[in-house]
Amino acid sequence: MSTIIGMIAAFILVLMAIIMDGDAMRFLNMQGALIVVLGTIAVTAISFRMSEMLSIPYNIWALLQNGKKDPSEEAIKVLKIAMEARKHADVLLLERLLPRLKSTPFLQQAIQLVVDGSQADEIEQMLRRDSSTMTDRHLRAVDFLRRAGDVAPAMGLIGTLIGLVKMLGSLDNPADIGPAMAVALLTTFYGAVLAHMVFIPLAVKTDHCATEESLINQLYAMGATSIRRKENPRRLEMLLNTVLPPAHRITFFKN
Repeated sequence: MSTIIGMIAAFILVLMAIIMDGDAMRFLNMQGALIVVLGTIAVTAISFRMSEMLSIPYNIWALLQNGKKDPSEEAIKVLKIAMEARKHADVLLLERLLPRLKSTPFLQQAIQLVVDGSQADEIEQMLRRDSSTMTDRHLRAVDFLRRAGDVAPAMGLIGTLIGLVKMLGSLDNPADIGPAMAVALLTTFYGAVLAHMVFIPLAVKTDHCATEESLINQLYAMGATSIRRKENPRRLEMLLNTVLPPAHRITFFKN
């Protein structure tokens, strides 16, 4: 939510600055928009496979949605499951929990491995491998956004050069100088806006979300292996706090 609010607020500020001082229609130029927007997408696509391009919007959206999770809350969730598993010592209890974990597929997968009777080392290896694969996929989305953030200003500069060439070729026709100069200046403006108000901020936020998702998946994996080993949840709490950042460390057991 903060991503959307911040982006909308930034665009509103720019729009207000445009409207307060004159005709906003002067900042609309279809030729410049085509050069920057479509040109940025086309040039960025060169660096990625088509399958990656098609999955990138979904990966970005999924990461931003998962970014709402609090590592502390997820650690407590894991501890509660471990407490129930140790208290009842019943695999069927964990199996009944599975439908309630649909909102956290990785945790559901981890508990499913415990229910299936997989060994703790096997669970740890499988979950680490799956988490690594997931992180690599998400980092490709981050790479796409960063690449687009680099390309957008360059496409704006290309549009500026096109506009300047047109302007210099129209010196004998004053009526054509204005539109050519508009293309030259607006493409630079569009490139800067697209890079610094869309792609680069999204890349930073997506990278942060990917790192946090990897941390949360690690908490899930630690919880599953601890449950499989039938360890004391107090020990699991200590283990979770070793990977949680200081600001997110938990105190689940009071004594």
